[in-house]
Amino acid sequence: MAFAAVASACAAEPAPSPPPSSTAPTTARAEVLGTIPHDPEAFTQGLELADGALYEGTGLEGRSSLRRLDPTTGEVAQRVELPAPLFGEGITVVDDRIWQLTWRDGVAIERDRASLRELRRVRYDGEGWGLCLDGGRLVMSDGTDELTFRDPVTFAETGAVRVTRDGRPLDRLNELECVDGQVWANVWQSEEVVRVDPASGRVLTTADLGPLRPPGVPPTDVLNGIAAVPGTDEFLVTGKNWPTIFRIRFTTG
Repeated sequence: MAFAAVASACAAEPAPSPPPSSTAPTTARAEVLGTIPHDPEAFTQGLELADGALYEGTGLEGRSSLRRLDPTTGEVAQRVELPAPLFGEGITVVDDRIWQLTWRDGVAIERDRASLRELRRVRYDGEGWGLCLDGGRLVMSDGTDELTFRDPVTFAETGAVRVTRDGRPLDRLNELECVDGQVWANVWQSEEVVRVDPASGRVLTTADLGPLRPPGVPPTDVLNGIAAVPGTDEFLVTGKNWPTIFRIRFTTG
């Protein structure tokens, strides 16, 4: 750290520039710990592991669904379809309920977690992309550089933060996972996952998951879907129409 000299009235040299206000994010990579089969017809939009069940929201008009998977085999144990023209997006578990976003339909669907049946719909402005539960609030992405905070019961907006990396806005934030007060986010149309401080909006970690792309999967089937494994430092990650879910740990150095 540089120390600035105290300027005097007769100082001839200009005062030094202030230090940068942000620190560059750390870089991480994915250490693969195992794999699970994944339905290659699943256009993954949301992924979350809770109480031994893996929940997955899928998209595309007329093909959207919410599924409960066996996290050891990848088999679909339960599935409900979204009626057309709804286009499913991110999901998150809140106690005995599940919230499921829609893309441009402007509605969040609250579901009973046990049966997956729809309980009600709540309207919101703009697009819906990713969703996760951060303690007592929801965090939602809409494809921009903004994360919106919402009440987990009413879905009402309670605040927002702009996300930056190296001091510049980072948009296309997609599927989200909240872990220990931090938000992990897929960056759409890239192989990147970033870790965001929701208090400041600053990106703390960037991870390139490109090496995980299965052979033969086209570039259009992007990485999307990240679920923390409770009680560990591990995650399950996959992509749209990928045949594999990867169990990984983020490592640095």
